[in-house]
Parts: sequence; structure tokens; C-alpha cells
Amino acid sequence: MLHVVHGDLSYSIPEELKRGYVIGNVAKDLSIDLRTLSFRNARADVEGTQKRYCEMNLSTGDLITSERIDRESLCGKKPSCVLKVDLVLENPLELHRVSLHIQDVNDNSPKFRDNSIEMEIRESAEKGTRFSIEEAHDADIGQNAVQRYSLQKNDNFILAVDSNKVELVLENKLDREKQREMNLLLTALDGGSPQRSGTVVIHVTVLDANDNAPVFSQAVYKASLPENSPPDTVVITVSATDADEGVNGDVTYQFGHVSDDEINVFSIDSKTGRITVNSLIDFEEISFVEMRVQAKDGLGLTSYAKVMIDVTDLNDNAPVIYLKSLTNPIPENASPGTEVGIINVQDRDSETNKQVHCSIQQNVPFKLVPSIKNYYSLVTTGQLDRELESDYNITISATDEGSPPLSSSKTIQLSVADINDNPPVFEEQSYSAYVTENNKPGSTLCSVTARDPDWRQNGTVIYSLLPGEVNGAPVSSYVSVNGDTGVIHAVRSFDYEQLRNFKVQVMARDNGSPPLSSNVTVSVFISDVNDNSPQILYPALEGNSFMTELVPKAAHGGSLVSKVIAVDADSGQNAWLSYHIVTSTDPGLFTIGVHSGEIRTQRDISESDSMKQNLIVAVKDNGQPSLSATCSMYLIISDNLAEVTELKDISSDEKNSKLTSYLIIALVSVSTFFLTFIIIILGVRFCRRGKPRMLFDGAVAIPSAYLPPNYADVDGTGTLRSTYNYDAYLTTGSRTSDFKFVTSYNDNTLPADQTLRKSPSDFADVFGDCDSSLEVGTCIIFGCKHLFALLVKVMCLLSHIANKCMININIWIVFFVCTCPVSVHYVLSLSLVLNCGHCCGVRYFK
Repeated sequence: MLHVVHGDLSYSIPEELKRGYVIGNVAKDLSIDLRTLSFRNARADVEGTQKRYCEMNLSTGDLITSERIDRESLCGKKPSCVLKVDLVLENPLELHRVSLHIQDVNDNSPKFRDNSIEMEIRESAEKGTRFSIEEAHDADIGQNAVQRYSLQKNDNFILAVDSNKVELVLENKLDREKQREMNLLLTALDGGSPQRSGTVVIHVTVLDANDNAPVFSQAVYKASLPENSPPDTVVITVSATDADEGVNGDVTYQFGHVSDDEINVFSIDSKTGRITVNSLIDFEEISFVEMRVQAKDGLGLTSYAKVMIDVTDLNDNAPVIYLKSLTNPIPENASPGTEVGIINVQDRDSETNKQVHCSIQQNVPFKLVPSIKNYYSLVTTGQLDRELESDYNITISATDEGSPPLSSSKTIQLSVADINDNPPVFEEQSYSAYVTENNKPGSTLCSVTARDPDWRQNGTVIYSLLPGEVNGAPVSSYVSVNGDTGVIHAVRSFDYEQLRNFKVQVMARDNGSPPLSSNVTVSVFISDVNDNSPQILYPALEGNSFMTELVPKAAHGGSLVSKVIAVDADSGQNAWLSYHIVTSTDPGLFTIGVHSGEIRTQRDISESDSMKQNLIVAVKDNGQPSLSATCSMYLIISDNLAEVTELKDISSDEKNSKLTSYLIIALVSVSTFFLTFIIIILGVRFCRRGKPRMLFDGAVAIPSAYLPPNYADVDGTGTLRSTYNYDAYLTTGSRTSDFKFVTSYNDNTLPADQTLRKSPSDFADVFGDCDSSLEVGTCIIFGCKHLFALLVKVMCLLSHIANKCMININIWIVFFVCTCPVSVHYVLSLSLVLNCGHCCGVRYFK
């Protein structure tokens, strides 16, 4: 900030001007743009007085008088009277000194102290005797002061005037016998225009014999008096002597012409001539006193002396602090060094007593920078933060350099205006909400809370959801948030089996400009309720179809006959399943594992047992309340399907015989090529790992297509994990030759329509064409996975063709089994089950 003091302006004006008199156009003289006067708060401050003698006209730039200017009250008898005016402009701060020279006008008439002067003159007075007359007082100066005196024409006296005194000169001796008394008219004239005058009547009484007037020891007496001197303090003592004796020589003292203010301040002892202080005198009001003292003898002869008193200054005035301007409130983003206010300090004392130092006592981010003369700028020293401190009470202290020093202080209240500089802050870094499935839409999940330390709208927080997706759907279709309270509600009813948990982003935004925001993650966890009944995967229940298992007649007690496989979409104890046989054809023949679902024989099969066994199995979960499902299991006790009288052979048509030959040739060719390729591969590389085989008794193959995705993981309950589905490959042969390989694969490997169902009519058709007992072929194939898969797919295709065409392919099965190696070290195994129960074709293949 640049502060400039321009050169002084000087105007000369007469005193006693009317209010509103135009002294001069300071805007023009200082080259100041009129349009900026009002904006910059231009004003005129008069130094050293509380009165405002002049002011600024902001529209014209004129400096005009605002009250009466009396030169005599301002300067007294000083030859030069200058009124100092400070022209102050703000933004930026400028100070111009304007000097007003107050010219005296003849507004005061000469005045004698008394209306009449009593003189007693002895008749013995010699011709040429001089008699002193008190001078007339004129408050004006220079040419407007008393310039001359005139005496009314008479026979005895003439007037003699010099620079210091006025005297009556006896021109002709007095003769008491002729004239005892006489009145002389003395006129005092000033030099003003129009001329003013004052008169006094000199009453002369002719006496005898007193021809000596008192004589002062000094023509001028000088004294120094400290201000605030207590009453009765002796200022000075004047002394005059009279050569006469007796009454004619007795001298008395009194003040000559003094102003009313001075006569109340001082007093003189008429006998001793001692001048004392009558009341407290203030240097700031009276700094210099000039008085005349009269010495008079007993018979009326007088003489005069001048007394000059200098009043010395004491440090009796503390500095006064004036707040000229203040920016309040100040924005909290104000940069350091921003000017907040302007301070003016004044001290009525003089010299060193007038030198003032200002400071701020508190530890606040503000300081005072000296500007022009006795002006200071209040500026910021650091960054403000309304959230830490919203109001400041700044105490400014001013101390002068007097002895002892005096000080004063002034407190300024300053507020900090808020800006939007704080984003909302959540009370927690993340939130978790827990809700049970099947909840009602609109139910409350949790509540988030964010705080913003800003003020009013800058601190008002509004909550909203950030765009996102949950399972491919907008997050707003799952939850909603109350914009005012932050309460999160469920928009829909949740299903644990479809969605177990999800996350949403909540944004808290304030109402500032520009708005600020912050985000938080809310994790919603859905807990399970027992709302799903067990689902039986095997045996499948669709339409009128049923599952039929063959049980060898030679089965011993404890042999595995079949297995009921069920799953529950719930989790935890709600998915713990137990298996129970509700009804059976022969209650003592079969039993089921409570947790495994395995159906085993309780005793050896006897000839008396019914060939057809019907079991109804119930599967229950462990939820509260418990849910259940049932299925029917059909068992046929037989070593050969031909023994079942309900099934009849279906003879092959002659037209299929030729196609059968082609299929056998194709299968043999593929098998031969495959064996040759395997032998070559085994000679070049070694396999790194093998898969173990697990053998168990069984009757049917259980495809993975029966296992729906996303079932809960439950251990020890007889259900399947969702991450593993199992393929069971079972034979319908004797119990001792049954085996199964278990593999893990993805749920999406096979379509869901690959089942193992047969209707009674299907069995009748199949067994009508079959002329031989069922044969089973199984082999383990080794080699390159990709080529192996291709070859197997070819064989599968051929087998399906045979199946669709009702062709008996038992011959190539036997050939394939005989030519395949049984075991090779470091194998890549594949379980290939060919079940010829369905038209002697491939029943299932993976």
C-alpha cells in the first residue's frame, strides 16, 4: 500500500466568515477526481481542537466553513494566525495538509479598562509634567489595532503618545482657585476600515503638592509557570516606589486591562504586588499571558508595567485513539497484509510529550503499521480461520514519551465472515448395516452423519447416493437416503439367496458456493432366514417320470443301493439336512443315512423279497420352523433287466443293420488311432500328476446338471458345496464290479436338461429290442488332453447316433474295453461310462 503526502495547500481567508463560505476547491487544486471523493470518504480534520471549523463538499470538492472562525480566540495577539487542516482520503490512505491563514478584520473597537479615569493633580505641577494614561486595548492586530489617540481640546493638557505609553502633558499650569476639576475626553482610534474608536473620560481633580508618581523597578516583568500549578502558587512580584512621603508615597497595585479568563486565573496583592495563581491553568488552553500592572500612590499618581507569563507544558494528557474506518466483518480468506481499519492517535501535549507509540498487546493475527503522521493502518498478519476463531477483541494501546509516560487503550471488536472452506466429514470412515432377508420395503437400514464446521448454509449438509450398480441394477432400486437426516432405507425386500451383501456410496454435500462434498462407503449385509425348502436333486421329480435303480439279487447287508441328493438354498443351520424313509414296500430291507442320504440294504437280499420296491424319502432342514421335501425311489431287485416282465424287447429293424456296421467300423478306427497316438506320447513326455479314483457301490449316474448354482456352503450335512458339483458314474452290474470317478467342474458345464429319467413306457420299448443282458464297458484313457477330448467327442457323437437309431453297439464296447490299457504311470484319467440301458446307447458322457 502506497501512502503519499503531497505538498501543503495554503489559503488566506478573513475571520468571521459566514457558515458555508467557500474557502477553495481542494479537489481541483490537488488534482483529485471528484468521483472518488465520496468513495474514498474524504474529510477535513482540524488539528489541535475539537471544533470543526471547515468541512468538505464531496459533490463539488470545495472546502467550506462550518462555523464561525474568530482569529482573536484562536491566536490572540499573535501576528500570524494559521489554522492547520488535514484532508484525509482512504483506499488508499492519503493525507494533504491545508494551511488556512486567518486574516484579521476590524471587528473589535478600542476599549479602555474603565469608562472614566480619575486623576488628582496638584496645582504645583510644573509645566511639561507628564501623567501616564492606561492604553486602550484592541483585540485586533496590525492596522486594525489602536493606531492613534486624540484628546479633546482644553487649556491645560496636550496628549503625548509613543510606542509604549500614552501621557497627558501639562501645557499650562493648573490653578486650583480657577478650576478645581475638569473632564477631558480621550479617544482611541484604530486603523481599520471602517475605523473604530473607544473613549474614556479623564476626570482631573486639582490637588496640592503631590508631584511624584510611582516608578516600577522594571518596565517588563517575565515569569515561567508550569501548567496545573496549585492555587496560591506565586508567579512573580512587581515593585514600584514613590518619592513622595506620607500618603503621597503610599503605592497600591492592581491589574491593568486583562481578559475575563486571565483575571480569574491570577490575582495580585494590592499592598505587596505579589501575583499568584487563583485557579488551575491548562497549557492546552492558555500557553502565554501578557498583563499590565498599575502602581498608584495615595493621591492618584500612577505608573504601569508589563508582565509576561510563559506557561510550560506538563505531560498531563493521555493519548486519544480514534477509529477512523473499519472493515467489519472481514472474510476469513483475506490474505495476510489486508488493511482492516485506520487508526488516528492524538495527544494535546507538546514536544516530546506529544510523541506517541501504538501497539497491539494480544497475540492476534493483526498488527499496526505506521502510515502518515499520527495515522496507523490495522492489517492482518496471518491467515484467518473462522472455525478456530470467529471474533476478535483487539486492544490497541497508545503511550506517549512524556515523563512519566501516559497511555490509553481502545478495544476494537472484529468479526470473521465465513466462507465455504470445509467439506462435510463423516463421523466414521465406513458404515455397516445389517438386515434380515424378506424385510419390508422402506425399513431403516442405518444412519450416516457428517459434520461441517462452516456457518449457516456453508455448514448445511445434504445426503445423496452416488450412482452405481448392484447386480446390474441401479443402486437407487435397492436403497434410498434421506437428504436431511442421512437415514438409509431399503427400497425393496432383499433375498439372501440372491444377494448376500452389497456396498453403496453416500455423498454428503454442503450448500456453499461452490459446494464441497465427501463420500463414505456403506456395506449392507443380509442375514438368512429359513424361507427355502430343501430341493431334491436326485432322484429328479418332474411330471410323471420316476427314477428306477437296479439292485443285484446277491447284494449283501450294508451294500450301497442309491443315494438321495438334496440341497437347501439357505445357509447355516437352515441348510443342515437330514434324510428319513417315510414309507417303504419292505420296511426292514432298506435304511438311509440321516446325514448322507445313502440308501443301503439292512440285510441280504432273499428270494422272497418283492422284485419292485417303492421308497418315499423325506428331507428336512434344521431351520425354525423346519421345512421339508419328499421324493419317491423305485428299486428293482434283479440281475438282468430282461427278468422284468413289464419290459419287452423291441426288435431291431432290418434297415438299421447296415448302419450298425458302419458305426462299428468308425468306432474301431477311432479307437485304434487313439491307442497309437497314446503310445507315441508316452514315449516322449511324462505326466506330472494323476487323479485318484474312488470306488463305491452304486446303481446310477448322477449328472451335474441336477445341481443348481449358488447353493450355500454347508459342511457335514450331506449337501453339496456351491463351488463343487459332482458327477457319479454308476453301473448296473454286480456289486463287486461297481466303481465311480468323482470330478469337479463348473456348474455351467452341462445344460440343465441332461437328466437320468425313464418312464415305464420307455422301459417297455427298450427291453423289447434288447436280446442280450446288459454289458458295461469302462476304460481309462491317457494322453494329450486336447486331442483326447476331440476323439472322445467323436466317439460320443457316434454313440448318440447309435442311440437315436436304436442300434446295438455292444460289440464295439467290448472291443474298446479289451484294447485300452488298464493303467499307465502318470496318467490323465477320464471316466467314460457307457450305459446301454437306454437303447443300448450312451447314457451320459462328460
